[in-house]
Amino acid sequence: MDELIDILDSEGNATGKTAMKSEAHRVGWFHPTVHIWFYTGTGQVLIQKRSKNKAIFPLLWDVSVAGHIGAGENIKISAVREIEEEIGLTIQIEELEKIGIFKSVHRHSENLIDCEFHHTFLCKLKVPLHELKKQESEVDDLALVSLIQFSQETWGLANPQKYVPHSTEYYKTIIKEIKKRL
Repeated sequence: MDELIDILDSEGNATGKTAMKSEAHRVGWFHPTVHIWFYTGTGQVLIQKRSKNKAIFPLLWDVSVAGHIGAGENIKISAVREIEEEIGLTIQIEELEKIGIFKSVHRHSENLIDCEFHHTFLCKLKVPLHELKKQESEVDDLALVSLIQFSQETWGLANPQKYVPHSTEYYKTIIKEIKKRL
C-alpha cells in the first residue's frame, strides 16, 4: 500500500518534504519507520514471518510489528496503529518503551533502495499468542521464541538467513534491552 511519508536527511532530521513511499524507495530517500518488539515475562520474543507477497525480504522472520509513519503522524500513534493492523492487538501508548532510533540502508535493486530510521520500541505482550490476529496481506506467521534462541539465531549467527538482515548492533540492543526488563 502506497502512502505519503515524511522525508528525512541522512542524519534523520526532517526536511519538510513529503513523498509517496514508493517514490522514496525508488530514489533512496530517508524516511521514518516504527519497530515494535513484543516480549513476555518468561523471556520470549514475538517474531513475525513476513508475507510471501512482500517486495522486501518475503518469508523471513522479523520484528514483531513494523511499519511506515504517515506524513505528519505522531510516532507513537503510528506504532499503536501498526500494532492493531498487523497483529490485531490494542495497546495504550504508555505501554511503549522507546529504546532507540536505528539507521538502516538496504539496496535491494537499482529501483528499490530502502533508507530508513527505525524508531524502535519494546512492549510487554500481555495476551497469549493465539489471541493475536495476523494481517493476512502483511504477515505469514507469528511465533514466540526464547530470548536465548533469538540471540543465537540473530547476532550469534546460528541461523541468520532465517531473519531480515538488521545490523548486529541492532539485534544486540534489542536483546540487551529485553533482558533488562525480565
